[in-house]
Amino acid sequence: MSAWLPMAPCTPHDCAGHLGERRAPLSAAALLFAGCALTLLGVFCVPGVLLLGPAGRDRLVRRWAYTVVRAFGVRVRVTGGPEAAARAPAGELVVANHVSWLDIPLVAAVFPARMVAKSEIRNWPLLGPLAALGGTLFIERDRLRALPAAVRTLAAALGSGSRVAVFPQGSTWCGRSTGGRFRPAAFQAAIDAGAAVRPVRIRYRTTDLSTAGAAAFVGDDPLAASLWRVVTAAGLTAEISVLAPIPAGSEPDRRSLARAAQSAVASDSANRPSESVHH
Repeated sequence: MSAWLPMAPCTPHDCAGHLGERRAPLSAAALLFAGCALTLLGVFCVPGVLLLGPAGRDRLVRRWAYTVVRAFGVRVRVTGGPEAAARAPAGELVVANHVSWLDIPLVAAVFPARMVAKSEIRNWPLLGPLAALGGTLFIERDRLRALPAAVRTLAAALGSGSRVAVFPQGSTWCGRSTGGRFRPAAFQAAIDAGAAVRPVRIRYRTTDLSTAGAAAFVGDDPLAASLWRVVTAAGLTAEISVLAPIPAGSEPDRRSLARAAQSAVASDSANRPSESVHH
């Protein structure tokens, strides 16, 4: 097992599924079509969006990403003050736990950022071209010798003032617990660039408030199967908690910084006030 690319014990058979209310196949198919169509629309619109100024681009990306999540039939609940999504004057590293492919548009709905993804995602249908055009930083995570170059790439993006989003667990986890520990590599990039770290917590719930396995995208789960689980699961809600930033220089090293961010994400009491729900 690579320290840069850990493997979660979660499997589709054991961790993914939905036992609650289900949508009719025709309704689910309509949602699947709508979600994929909006994603494809984003691919074609990216060149034009890149011509906008930072503020206008951020507003448009947030609205589009939120609409994509809703189009797949998922409600969105955002916890955190409205000022939390404002663009930092310098680079900012956004770190979140990782449960699903839905995490990517969900984070973008709050924090438009340059995403960090494994290089294989560049070849994914729909999402791959969109990610490349949107400035995703593709990293070779299956080779430890590529790690120093990856850290330099992240640090350069942060140093230029970009907001960068990463899932430092290195793999998706089913969401039944806090999952794997945060790997310290990305945090070294934040230290090198003098950038603050913004922890974000992601959860998926059903109407009975149980943890939703329908959103889990784990192990060798095919993307098509995960997409169908999401659109057939009625009452699925994505919860994203925006936590207080960890200022640059507040932790002595990358491991301490990773532990501080993971502790914040694991806290149940973080940012309970200032809650908004979008149906």
